[in-house]
Amino acid sequence: MNAPHEVIAPSALQRSDAAHLLHPYTNLSLHEAVGAHVITGGDGIHVIDEHGKRYIEGLAGLFCAGLGFSEERLVEAAVRQMRAMPFYHAFAHKSTAPAIELAEKLLALAPVPMAKAFFANSGSEANDTAVKLIWYYNNAIGRPQKKKIISRLRAYHGVTVASASLTGLPLNHRDFDLPIQGVLHTMCPHYYRNGLPGESEEAFASRCADELEALILREGPDTVAAFFAEPVMVSGGVIVPPKTYFEKVQAVLRKYDILFVADEVICGFGRTGNWFGSQTFGIEPDMISVAKQLSAAYMPISALLINEKIERVLVAQSAKLGSFSHGFTYGGHPVAAAVALEALKIYEERDIVGHVRRVAPRFAQGIARLGAHPLIGEARVSGLVAGLEFVRDKTSRENFAPEAGVAAFAGQRAREHGVITRALGDTLSLCPAMIIDETQIDDLVERIERALDDALVYARERGHVDF
Repeated sequence: MNAPHEVIAPSALQRSDAAHLLHPYTNLSLHEAVGAHVITGGDGIHVIDEHGKRYIEGLAGLFCAGLGFSEERLVEAAVRQMRAMPFYHAFAHKSTAPAIELAEKLLALAPVPMAKAFFANSGSEANDTAVKLIWYYNNAIGRPQKKKIISRLRAYHGVTVASASLTGLPLNHRDFDLPIQGVLHTMCPHYYRNGLPGESEEAFASRCADELEALILREGPDTVAAFFAEPVMVSGGVIVPPKTYFEKVQAVLRKYDILFVADEVICGFGRTGNWFGSQTFGIEPDMISVAKQLSAAYMPISALLINEKIERVLVAQSAKLGSFSHGFTYGGHPVAAAVALEALKIYEERDIVGHVRRVAPRFAQGIARLGAHPLIGEARVSGLVAGLEFVRDKTSRENFAPEAGVAAFAGQRAREHGVITRALGDTLSLCPAMIIDETQIDDLVERIERALDDALVYARERGHVDF
């Protein structure tokens, strides 16, 4: 049993620092009034705030702390590497032992054969790198016009200029002058929302693939370079693909020689009950981006895995130009790589993937129970990630007006009941640390159920529902 980290009361300086941070994904005006919720410690699946209150971290931080918040082996791995070599880079023929070993390990674990691993610091950077490599690749093989990239509505691929363009969420584009030219979006494969009356999942999947093909043909197949997709669209509302979706989409991509980039930033390393979401949903990508649970979130690190077809072109083109002129100072940082290696060892030694498979049925049962609540239209789940979509009417599937804030209120009440989670639009997401056990799952579900009951009272009192 891991000892919990010491809970330290924040100093005046820490409070001041929190007050002066520019907080991401936050209503900055509201934040000036409410301030920061300061988290000071962690213990397994729980975190502890400045007042000593414990919470189940229902999103594993940001879908990333797969081993929880008190894994001493990861701390020790960082300390060992700090003492041995605190920093070195991978530029100009240099390397470090942890980066070399981690690259080898990732290629061995990859769901399909991959040739090289390129390290960065975040999922956004890994996906941004994928865009650059796709353009570089097509220039190198004499296809300078084949540059457009297709993503999906409600996708989430990051926040850099390129990766935020791939993201298919309006607030990531609005007033940022995004998306950039050449990034296109096809329909979201959300059967509950976008399926037609009487349409089966398989028929809906066919329609999604047909729309993708129609988009490619409108743009010109010789101009479309790649397609990006998450196995499960987590930040877009935990959208689980309909049956046969990826099988049909991949047939379209192969038909027009379009690369497939699988964004495994959230789904990778056990979350869906396999090492990769690509294995869960039958995806055979040309590139794979990973991050988050790669180090169980204890250090910032990401990687882009590329297949041999692309890698051989990069090698030849760098010989022609004299250099492969792309990279990050901290890419493959030896401390981050050492922590990631230790995380992968723990996943294997403790059979975390097997553990997820064993407890996932209990999690699915709990999510189904929450799905029966009067406010929930659809409860979606894959492995240990789930989404609860709020509706004001189960029959019509009508969502609440945005200003009603019912899902957001449920998220606030969850915090009062000892669970940290958040509403992403109309969907309340749950993605606990992968070490969660069945008793803790039951506890999580019961607390969320109380929050839903509170939200129902709130909705009734304000006239948002009439039942």
